[in-house]
Amino acid sequence: MRLAEYIETLTSVKVSLDAMFDVQIKRIHEYKRQLLNMLGIIHRYDCIKNMDESDKRRVVPRVCIIGGKAAPGYEVAKKIIKLCHAVADKVNNDPDVGDLLKVVFIPDYNVSVAELVIPGSDLSQHLSTAGHEASGTGCMKFLMNGCLLLATADGSAVEIAEEIGAENMFLFGAKVDEVPALREKGTTLKGSLQFARVVRMVRDGYFGFKDYFKSLCDTVEDGGDFYLLGYDFASYLEAQAAADRTFVDQEKWIQMSILSTAGSGKFSSDRTIEEYAQQSWGIEPCKCPF
Repeated sequence: MRLAEYIETLTSVKVSLDAMFDVQIKRIHEYKRQLLNMLGIIHRYDCIKNMDESDKRRVVPRVCIIGGKAAPGYEVAKKIIKLCHAVADKVNNDPDVGDLLKVVFIPDYNVSVAELVIPGSDLSQHLSTAGHEASGTGCMKFLMNGCLLLATADGSAVEIAEEIGAENMFLFGAKVDEVPALREKGTTLKGSLQFARVVRMVRDGYFGFKDYFKSLCDTVEDGGDFYLLGYDFASYLEAQAAADRTFVDQEKWIQMSILSTAGSGKFSSDRTIEEYAQQSWGIEPCKCPF
């Protein structure tokens, strides 16, 4: 409720409380693949637009929330933010879609905003190309708050899967040992017609700003897909579909949420500091003098 009210106050977008609150909040960077998220949202929008009314009744409503900042000189990251706004403007004003899909970009993301967003989330996306995320404490924060994770096998998501069980997450994508060979081989859009279609929608100006987004599309086409968005796209859509199916089964969703929180103890700051003290610093705790 608080998050929905915050979104409406901040962006004037009214969202349904019955929807899945799907969140990706972190620094905007190509390797973190907010662009993969946006292309997935475009695919969802395209599917809804081509449904009849009976099919629409089976759609799990989503509120897709993205937040983060781009470095001042990072042009690609800024274009990803612009694409998010362009897609949001199209989707949120389309009467054919209504409450089935809303897209929100939260500006000036910071710790205070995180304190509101993280506890109010249902699904948290961590999409970095395998082998690029050093750790990623964002996963842990969502985990402790009972949010389910949709993630690649990268960074802290690997350890989280070991603690709570991979069956309590939605994992997808190439593994870290597969990435070098995939890059050397080169990935093309031929592997995913769905991926080719959504990129073409952006390139053709479906969301406006055709010339502005041309260079952004170039980063994932014609052998330039360094972060393997095209390769992972089909697997990503499968993980999203699994999240939809699970959300419908609220008993299962709540069970996974409880197990996520219950298994998050290893990632507490208390355990971390104690381990550093014993293994790295070689110091003993002392009693508080008062």
